[in-house]
Amino acid sequence: MPPLDRDALFSIEKYCQTIYTFLDNAPSIRGHTVRIYSRGAWVGVLEGKIEFEQGFTLRVYERLDFMRRRIMAYSYEAWQDQQQLYWYDPQEHPNDASLASSFPHHKHTPPNIKRHRIPAPELSFNKANIPFLVQEIEQLLPPHRLT
Repeated sequence: MPPLDRDALFSIEKYCQTIYTFLDNAPSIRGHTVRIYSRGAWVGVLEGKIEFEQGFTLRVYERLDFMRRRIMAYSYEAWQDQQQLYWYDPQEHPNDASLASSFPHHKHTPPNIKRHRIPAPELSFNKANIPFLVQEIEQLLPPHRLT
């Protein structure tokens, strides 16, 4: 798979090329409904679902600012069939010292998924997060056997 373009957030065209090339070449992805569209001269939105084997789905949303070359907001949810496994969001929790290392990025995990949060240092407002999220789902998939 080609390396991800470090300047992906330069323009909507560049981000589309980067994300769609990644999604179309990731062998673990069975299909996706991801679309990226403009909401103004410098604002874009990425949203959709990425489907994997065994009922795993990644639901993704990003609000993009190409003038500042940043992801302004996001929500990433991992599901298996009808069960939500975890989600990421950048909602600030300044009084939770355990999240300081990756503020404001964090992951909601079981057992109390709404309240149990852990740092998410892999996420950023300054680069495409989709490749990391896909790799994380891939870790949940059984290894493929060579036939």
